[in-house]
Amino acid sequence: MPRSRKAGAGWGAWAVAAAIVSFLVLFLLIPVGLVIYTAFVDETGGLTLGHFGTFFGQSVFRESFFNSLWVSLASVFFASLIAVPLAYLTVRFEFRGALLIQTLGVLPLVMPPFVGAVALQLIFGRNGSVNLLLDDWLGFKVPIMDGLVGVTFVESIHYFPFILLNLVAAMRNIDAAMEESALNLGARGFRLFRRIIFPLAMPGYLAGAALVFVKVFDDLGTPLVMGVTNMLAPQAYLRITSVGIDDPLGYVTSVLMIGFSILALWMAGHVTRNRDYATLQKGGGSLQRRRLAGWERVLAYGWIAAVLFVVLAPHLGILLMSFAKVWSFSVLPDAYTFDHYVNVLENSRQMIGNTMLYCLLAAGLDVVIGTAIAWLILRTTLPARRWLDHLASMALAIPGLVLAIGYLRLFKGVNLPFTDAPVVTSWVLIMLAYAVRRLPYALRACMAALQQVHISLEEAAQGLGATRWRMVRRVMVPLMAGGILAGFVTSFITAAVELSATIVLSSSESQAPMSYGIYLYMQSVSGRGPGAALAVLAVVVVALGTWASHRFAQSTQTPGRAAT
Repeated sequence: MPRSRKAGAGWGAWAVAAAIVSFLVLFLLIPVGLVIYTAFVDETGGLTLGHFGTFFGQSVFRESFFNSLWVSLASVFFASLIAVPLAYLTVRFEFRGALLIQTLGVLPLVMPPFVGAVALQLIFGRNGSVNLLLDDWLGFKVPIMDGLVGVTFVESIHYFPFILLNLVAAMRNIDAAMEESALNLGARGFRLFRRIIFPLAMPGYLAGAALVFVKVFDDLGTPLVMGVTNMLAPQAYLRITSVGIDDPLGYVTSVLMIGFSILALWMAGHVTRNRDYATLQKGGGSLQRRRLAGWERVLAYGWIAAVLFVVLAPHLGILLMSFAKVWSFSVLPDAYTFDHYVNVLENSRQMIGNTMLYCLLAAGLDVVIGTAIAWLILRTTLPARRWLDHLASMALAIPGLVLAIGYLRLFKGVNLPFTDAPVVTSWVLIMLAYAVRRLPYALRACMAALQQVHISLEEAAQGLGATRWRMVRRVMVPLMAGGILAGFVTSFITAAVELSATIVLSSSESQAPMSYGIYLYMQSVSGRGPGAALAVLAVVVVALGTWASHRFAQSTQTPGRAAT
C-alpha cells in the first residue's frame, strides 16, 4: 500500500496508540515484569541468582523441571504421530468425508484438557472401559493413564489439532509441479513424503509443534486433576497458594515457564528463517489427490477410524458421565439419570452467567483493541506502529498462571475505587486476564480482515464528505465484520475454557466461571457427574459460538452484501 495514501499520524492516532500502550503496559508488561523482577531480587532488594540456585538445589524442583520438559517434548512427538499422517492422507489422497475427518480432528480443542483427562481415565484408565475389555478378552491391562505417561497421553490428544490445522494449510499450498518433478525422477511413497512434501510443509508443522509445546509446558489443570504435582505449573501454583505470594521459588518457576515458552516460539521461527519454502503456484496448482489401492484404502480407513476413536473418546466419556448414575468398574454406566443437569442448572447458574459476562467483555475488549491496532498499522504512518503488534502478541508466550500471579503481586494491598474491597478479590481481574491472554487471536483476525478491505473504498466515502469517524463506523467496520466476529468468537470460546488464570484469581465460588466450577466438581468422585454435565454445557456453548461465527462469515461473503 503506498505510504502517501495512508492517514497521517494526527492527534487521534496518537491518542489511540497511547491508550493501547497504557493498557498493555499496565495489564501485561508490568505484571510479567514484576514476576521476573521478584525472581532475581533478595530480601534487601538486591539482584541475585540465589533463588535459581535454591530451585535447582532441591530435588523436587529439578524433577519438576525435567518432567515438564519431557512431557512437553513427548506430547509434541505423539501429537505429530497423530496429526502428520491424518493431514497427509486427507490432503494427498481422495477420501470420502475428508472434510468431516478434519473437522472431527479439531474437536478436542473445544473441551478443556483437564475435563478430557477425567473422561479418558474412565475409558483408558487402569479400571476403564478399554482395560476391562482387554482384561476379559486377553488377560492383561495397559496402564496408559498413570502418572506422566497419562499426562502425555491426554495432552497429545487434546493439542494435536494445532499441528493438524497448520500442516493441512501448508500442504494445500505446495505446488504440484514439485511433486510431479520428484515422481519423474523416481521418488515414490515415503521417500516422496520425506524428501519433498514434508520439507516444503515444514513452516506449518513447526508453527503447530511450537504451539503444542507451549500449551503443554504451561498447562496446570490436567496435571492437577490427574494428581501429578511434580511438574513446573503445579509447583508454581502450589508454592504461591500454600507458601504465599512472596515465595521467591514460585516466581523462579514462573520465569522458567516464560523462558521456555518464548524459546519454543523463537526456535520455530529461527529454524525456517534462512531457508526458502516458496513455490511458484497456489490454489489450482496444489497437490493432486490420488486414489488409494484396495488394501491401502482398508488400512487408511482403519487407521483413521482408530485415531478418531481415541480423539473423540473424551467427548464420549464426558457425555456418558454426565448421564451416569453409577459408573464404576464397568465398561458402560450401570444406570442413567438427568439429575446431574438439574443439579447444575439449579446450583451453577451463576457460574454460567459469570462465564458469559467475563468472556463477552473480554472478547469485546479484544476486538476493539485488535481493530484499533490493525487500523494504526495498516492505515496510518504512526512511527514504530509495528511495535504495537509485537507488544500485543507477547501475551501468546505468557502462561495464564504467570499473568495471574503477576496480577496478585501488582494489585496486592490496592482497593477498588469508592470501596474497601481489595482489587485482587474482584472479578474484573479475571476478565482482564482473559482479554490480555486472547488478544493475539483477535488481533490476527482483525489484521487479516482489514488487509482485505481496499483503501479506495474508504477514500471514496471520505470523498463524498464522510468524516473519518463516520467512515470507520459506516464503511471500514462493516466490511471487516466477518473478521471481527471471527476474532470475537475465537477469544470468547478459548476464554470460556481457561483454567490456569481462573484458578488463581477466583476468590469465591460466587465469582467463579464454568471452568473453575468444573474443576471444583471434578475434585470429588461424587461431584464428577454434575461436573461432566457442566462440561457438556461448556462444550455446547463453544460449539454453538463456532458454528454461528462460520455462518455469519459465510453470509458476509455473499455477493452484494456491501456496507452502505
